Amino acid sequence: MPKRSSTKKAKRDFAQLAFDIVAQATGQKPKAKPADVSEALDNEELRKQVMREMGSRGGKKGGKARANSLTANQRSEIAKRAAAKRWDNS
Repeated sequence: MPKRSSTKKAKRDFAQLAFDIVAQATGQKPKAKPADVSEALDNEELRKQVMREMGSRGGKKGGKARANSLTANQRSEIAKRAAAKRWDNS
């Protein structure tokens, strides 16, 4: 079995990749060519699945990026507000 780094694949945009991932996850073969995802996205359920996958990917890296950009004082203030909300009885 060849290593993943040795396989050469054409670069695809994010929408095409998300479409293929959803098609594989649901056991369906893509109905449209990878270059023509717009027709497949007319299907509401498929569009929801693709958007869910895209949101998930952004969420996985968004928290780390935000944490890296905050200063120690900003993190402390956010933590204080969160603790106050947790212990608020109203």
